[in-house]
Amino acid sequence: MALNNTYDARLVQQETAVGAGVQILLLTLLGTAIGMGPVGWLTGLAFAIATWAVLSRALHRSRPRSFGPANRVTLGRAVLVGGVTALVADSFQDSPPVSLFVGLTAVALILDGVDGRVARRTGTCTALGARFDMEVDAFLILVLSVYVSMELGPWVLLIGAMRYVFVAAARVWPWLRAPLPPSTARKTVAALQGVFLLLAGADWLPGAGNAAVVLLALALLVWSFGRDVRWLWRHRTATAEPAPVPPPVKTTA
Repeated sequence: MALNNTYDARLVQQETAVGAGVQILLLTLLGTAIGMGPVGWLTGLAFAIATWAVLSRALHRSRPRSFGPANRVTLGRAVLVGGVTALVADSFQDSPPVSLFVGLTAVALILDGVDGRVARRTGTCTALGARFDMEVDAFLILVLSVYVSMELGPWVLLIGAMRYVFVAAARVWPWLRAPLPPSTARKTVAALQGVFLLLAGADWLPGAGNAAVVLLALALLVWSFGRDVRWLWRHRTATAEPAPVPPPVKTTA
């Protein structure tokens, strides 16, 4: 029997629509549980709409055969990140219950190690899936850095902003867009950012302890990005754009 390897736009769009619906359901539950204010509601809804729109566009461009089990796990993480985002936005008016904030964030961080394993075991590793996973991770770190910065100061925002600064710099210097070699150290540093920020956000340590943990996270991140930028700089000639070919010179017979 022949397998269906064609792109089914309607089926894929249904998956993203379900994700948006689950996001709204989670916001409703959070709003009922803690009496979330309008800022939290609007921020959570904006996140849901933006995620649905960007993901739908990416799926339409890449035209995958199916959404895939690993992307479903990542979409579930995105829903949790949307809930955390709403809680952090609401915290500018009222502090969210620490247990709720920690619970949602912890599950989102734990699932970060699941989607990659699912993709490898099911043979569904794709560039889109890797990018989706990375963007969800980066946004969660940004949101956590905003939350912790309210207690420790704006310098914490350097952690959440660093990846986006790197992306912006790559638009100016194309050699920064070259693929990097696999690195366990890079993956470890990236995973520790969420753990350290969650630890500081949960406020389980004294003030000096929270600051020390976040400073360590920032130092590790600066080292990791600096290491990658140095490697890209050393190998920039291999990724430089080729020189334009001059037009042929006319000769007379």
